[in-house]
Amino acid sequence: MTLSIIIPMLNEAPDLPGLLARLPLRDCHCEVLLVDGGSRDDSVTIARQAGFRVLESERGRARQMNAGATAASGELLLFLHADTILPPMAVQAVQSALADGQHQWGRFDVHISGRHPMLAVIGGLMNLRSRLTGIATGDQAMFVTRAAFEQVAGFPDQPLMEDVELSKRLKRLSPPACLKLKVSTSGRRWESRGLWRTIWLMWQLRFAYWRGAPAEQLARAYR
Repeated sequence: MTLSIIIPMLNEAPDLPGLLARLPLRDCHCEVLLVDGGSRDDSVTIARQAGFRVLESERGRARQMNAGATAASGELLLFLHADTILPPMAVQAVQSALADGQHQWGRFDVHISGRHPMLAVIGGLMNLRSRLTGIATGDQAMFVTRAAFEQVAGFPDQPLMEDVELSKRLKRLSPPACLKLKVSTSGRRWESRGLWRTIWLMWQLRFAYWRGAPAEQLARAYR
C-alpha cells in the first residue's frame, strides 16, 4: 500500500531543514506533502528548494491536514507535525500494521526530546494513556487508511483537539494499531511555558473537552 506523509507547517524555518533531512524516504515509495498555513518566514522556500511539494491552505492544523489528504495519492495517510521526527523503518511499520485489515488506523509511541528529565516520564505516560483509552494525539504521528479517513469525513474543522476527535471517530471502525516504535517530538512547548504549568493546562483542557466545552473556547485558553 502506498503511503503519503502530510506535514502541516506554519513558520517552521528553524526546524524544517532537520525534519526534511531525516524523513525516512530511502528505499521506500511514498510521497511527502507539506501544507503551509501562511508562513511569514522562509518555510515555503526551504521546503521547495529541498525538492518537496508544498501546498497552500487556510491556516489551521485540521484544515491544512485535510487539504493535504485531499491532494495526496497514497492509500495510507500519515500526519506528521513539523517538530516531530519519524524513526527509521517508519513507513514499513505503518504498512505492516495496516496490511491485515484488523486495524484501519494507528499511531507511534512518542519520545519527547529536551533537557528536562521529566519529559521522558511525560512521554511514557502519554503512550500508556493512549494504549488504555485508544485515543491518539498528533504528537504520535497518527496514520490511517484513506478509506477510513474519508469514512469519518477527515479531521473536524476545529482549532484544538482535532486529533482527539478524529481518534474517537476512528475507534468506531477499529482499535488503533499502537506501535512501540518511537517518534521523537520537541519538548519546546513544555520547556518554554513551564513543565508543570503545561501539564496542568493540558489536563484541564482535556477534561473540559470531555465535559463538552467548545474547541474554540479551549483554543483561546491554550493560546
